[in-house]
Amino acid sequence: MDEGNTEWDSTQNLRVGPSIILIDPQLGDNIGSSARAMLNCGLNDLRLVRPRDGWPNPKAIAMASGAKEVLDKTRVYNTTLEAVADLDFVLATTARMRDLSKTVLTPKQAAERIIQHTDLGGKSGVLFGPERSGLTNDDIVLADAVINVPLNPEFSSLNLAQAVLLLGYEWLQKKLTHLEVPGAWGQSVPATILEREFFYQRLETELDECGFLYPDHLAPTIKRNLRSMFNKTSLTQQEVKTLHGIVTALTKKKSKNRK
Repeated sequence: MDEGNTEWDSTQNLRVGPSIILIDPQLGDNIGSSARAMLNCGLNDLRLVRPRDGWPNPKAIAMASGAKEVLDKTRVYNTTLEAVADLDFVLATTARMRDLSKTVLTPKQAAERIIQHTDLGGKSGVLFGPERSGLTNDDIVLADAVINVPLNPEFSSLNLAQAVLLLGYEWLQKKLTHLEVPGAWGQSVPATILEREFFYQRLETELDECGFLYPDHLAPTIKRNLRSMFNKTSLTQQEVKTLHGIVTALTKKKSKNRK
């Protein structure tokens, strides 16, 4: 489809867009269709987590219909954390509300947030779950917010490529009309997902040692809630360093008391 109204101006640097991360994609056809949808919208950073049928996939190549530059750059990861480790702003798509407390954005609002973040020098990404089940809580908890598409409540399911195209389209339309406003993070830059996760794991170790993660069967839920709580604040690198300092001070105090 060619609407014939939008001129593609390479000077607008449209390719500085969010990474698209597909978690446990099942069909090569859907990966290829998603790659085609990405390139339609000027996106080219595709990341796959545990593709069921391996990678590269001949069916994906056939369905991509020429989106070779996306497929050539596609990277494969063993875990969601590895796939988003270098990013500092992540959104998760979900069709239903979970038991996690998260900011909920429409695709249009998500596009605005992503572009604002990019203006400040950040790196963003959008998570998409497997075709049948969607994202798990362990995936969603890594995100700063979730994207929910307001559709017919009696039939709201989208296939994978449709979802990627919808998010990509909203990003592209916003980018085509966006006047970049240089900004600053102040004295620090956003913490990457990996930097956040390192702190969370350190905190969990100390909490486990002092008996906070009890009873055992509730420990995974408590850990997810802690991540969700901190991720709402969009932590900067300096804030993560401060939190590390707090944990260090508390553990030193605990050690002195024991002596």
